[in-house]
Amino acid sequence: MPEGYFGQYFTIAIFIVAGVVLVLGTFALAKLLSPFQPHTEKLTTYESGIDPIGTGWSQANVRYYIFALLFVIFDVEAIFLFPWAVVFERLGTQAFVEMVIFIGILTLALLYAIKKKVLEWL
Repeated sequence: MPEGYFGQYFTIAIFIVAGVVLVLGTFALAKLLSPFQPHTEKLTTYESGIDPIGTGWSQANVRYYIFALLFVIFDVEAIFLFPWAVVFERLGTQAFVEMVIFIGILTLALLYAIKKKVLEWL
């Protein structure tokens, strides 16, 4: 194995190649071993035993997506807030001010969502 600066890249390249070979090998093995017997009954879509009627296209309300986006935003806030709270005393005043600004921006986003009535389901 090469040592030095490029030795680390060589090691990473080996792991990437090994990962790609493993994934492609697994897919090839699954394709080779899995039985493929198409039948009209097997190829129909179903849910709860009811025959499908019409097309699969349905339009969802945009509020569901916005609600999910708000969940992700506040979930990320929790991810940043808990580790910060653990080391709060060691960080000092600057970290406190930065977190107040961060929470303030998220509060503005929540107030905007409330103003636009995104959180109402009816």
